[in-house]
Amino acid sequence: MDLALVIAVVVIALAFDYTNGFHDAANAIATSVSTRALTPKIALLLAAVLNLAGALVSEGVASTIGSGIITPPETEHGMVIVLSGLLGAITWNLITWWLGLPSSSSHALIGGLIGAGIAGAVTVHWSVIIGKVLVPMVISPLIGFGLAYGVMVGISWLFRRASPHRVQRGFRTGQSFSAAALAFGHGLQDAQKTMGVIVLALTTAGLHSGHDVPLWVKLAAAGAISLGTYSGGWRIMRTLGRRVIKLDPVRGFAADSTASGVLYVMALGLQAPVSTTHTISSAIMGVGATRRLSAVRWGVAGNIVSAWVLTSPATAIIAGLVYLVASLWLG
Repeated sequence: MDLALVIAVVVIALAFDYTNGFHDAANAIATSVSTRALTPKIALLLAAVLNLAGALVSEGVASTIGSGIITPPETEHGMVIVLSGLLGAITWNLITWWLGLPSSSSHALIGGLIGAGIAGAVTVHWSVIIGKVLVPMVISPLIGFGLAYGVMVGISWLFRRASPHRVQRGFRTGQSFSAAALAFGHGLQDAQKTMGVIVLALTTAGLHSGHDVPLWVKLAAAGAISLGTYSGGWRIMRTLGRRVIKLDPVRGFAADSTASGVLYVMALGLQAPVSTTHTISSAIMGVGATRRLSAVRWGVAGNIVSAWVLTSPATAIIAGLVYLVASLWLG
C-alpha cells in the first residue's frame, strides 16, 4: 500500500471535517446570535470548544460510518473509493455553503461513500443504510419539528402570566446553555463521522484492525471540526437565524434544546448518524409554527428541504464520477 495515498486520504478526511465545521457552525449558533443572546465571536468560540468536547465522548457513530456503509478491499483500489467519497462530500459542502443552503454534511459523506462504493463495485451495506441512515434521516426532522412545537407551546403556557420582558431576558441567558448543548451534540455526531472514515481508510490500508478509534484520530478530527467551526459559516447562519423565521430568545432556546436532545438520543442510544442541520432546521420551523403557520417563510423552508433531498443522490453521483476519473488516471 502506498503510504502517500493513505496520508492523502487522512488529510482530505480532515479537510472534509474542517468544511463540516464551517458549513455547520451556523447550526449551533444561528439562534443565539440572531436573538443577540451571544455575540458572534463568543458564540463561535463556545461552539468550537463544545464541538471538541462532544467529539471525544463516544465512538458509536464513528463505528457505524467506519464499518457499516461500505466494505472496500484492502488495496489501493479501496483507498481510491474512500478518497472519492470524501471528495464528493467536500464538493457538495462547498456548493451548498456558497449558496447559503444548510444541507447535511453527514448525508453528503454517506452519499459520497455509497456512490463511490457502487462505482467501485464493492459491498454496500444497504440494511445498515436503511436502518441507521434513511429511517433516522426521515424521522429526526419530524421529531424535531413536533417536539419543538410542543416545547414552545408548553413554555408559552407556563409563562403566560409572566412579564414578557422578564421572560425574554431570562431565556436570552438560557440560550447560552442551549447553544452549548447543541454544539456538544454537533461534535457528538459530526466529528464522529470523520473519525469513522479515517478508521475505514486505516483498515483498508491494513494499518488498523477492529472498530475502535485511536486517540490521535479522535484528537485530529475533533481539532479539525473545531477549527472549522471557529472560522464560521455566516451565509448559512443568515438563512437559519433570520430567513426561516424571526426568532426571539424563547423560541431560540426551545429550538436549540429540542434539537440537542434529538442528537443525543440518536448518537448515544441508536448510534445513528443523523443530520444536525436537518434537526435544528426542523426545530426552528416547529417553534415558528406556534406563532402562526404564515410566520414560517415556507419558500425558504422549501429550498432547505430540496437541498436535504438532493444531498445524498448528488454526492453519490459526484463521488462516482470522481472514482471513475481517478481509476482511469491510475490505470
